[in-house]
Amino acid sequence: MQRIGPYELKNNLFLAPMVGVSDTPFREICSQQGAGLTIGEMLTCNVDLWQNKRNRLKQVRPNISGPQVVQIAGSDPRMMSEAAQLNVALGADAIDINMGCPAKKVLKKAAGSALLKDTRLVQQILEAVVGSVDVPVTLKIRTGWCPDTRNGVEVARIAENEGVQLLTVHGRTRACRFKGEAEYDTIADIKQSVGIPVVANGDIDSPRKAAHVLAHTGADGLMIGRAAQGRPWIFQEIEHFLATGQPPAETTLPVRSTVIQSHLEKLHHFYRDTKDGDLKGVWHARKHVVGYVKNLPGAREFLATFNSIECATKQIQQIRQYFDYLHTQSEGAIAA
Repeated sequence: MQRIGPYELKNNLFLAPMVGVSDTPFREICSQQGAGLTIGEMLTCNVDLWQNKRNRLKQVRPNISGPQVVQIAGSDPRMMSEAAQLNVALGADAIDINMGCPAKKVLKKAAGSALLKDTRLVQQILEAVVGSVDVPVTLKIRTGWCPDTRNGVEVARIAENEGVQLLTVHGRTRACRFKGEAEYDTIADIKQSVGIPVVANGDIDSPRKAAHVLAHTGADGLMIGRAAQGRPWIFQEIEHFLATGQPPAETTLPVRSTVIQSHLEKLHHFYRDTKDGDLKGVWHARKHVVGYVKNLPGAREFLATFNSIECATKQIQQIRQYFDYLHTQSEGAIAA
């Protein structure tokens, strides 16, 4: 699988739609670092809430090579259909339906993974959305609501029958949230049960793990979420390993520094506000930088200083200085 509907993809490695993480700047960075498809943050189907600035930003089209995929969530077929149509009118190339989110605030509205308890409603939502738009509709699910009610195969068959063109499966039930090991056997069963492309998601955090999951599940692609935070170059690393069978070279400190600075510049620009100036971009940058410097020497001391900065330019300077220092230290260690 290297395409969705009419859209050709550069590879079968997808960035997961993570609320508060997979915004336009991060999607652009991950696309540049090798992701074949990136999906926007989950957007409510309640169009009355779209005037909220946070929701408006979720609909900003990133500058990427792949199609613009908007993910919508809700439990009312009519509202989901309307939201899909409006997003297409605003430029979405494909619609992804969320039936996998385990967050309590989503479940309270009987949306996300809560829908897996009601396969009739699943069918109604998919029928309504697929029938209302002319672009590809994709779906993300979990393996079921809880270990005793795994119904991923049933939901996958419903999705295929209703015209869903691609299915992503996070290999855990809603009850498991992100605990325990991903159920690759269940994903394999789902893949065998349908003819549409199936993408495996869950605990894919290295090139070798990626190859193992593809071989074990027979999946057509992989979706990576948490492992891409602070390490967007994981897509290039996985693509290299799958193509050559050889471990990728470690991403160097200078390259990391360049990627991080680019990411911060995008964040500063994207979240620039007439009221707060650069502050929102600066705040968003902090949570990403925590991931970027995790396990690096002196990270705790660096973050203590970095998180006190409230100037976009100074954030960039601090990153540059820190990675220059690390690079100098590493070269000195090699020379010794």
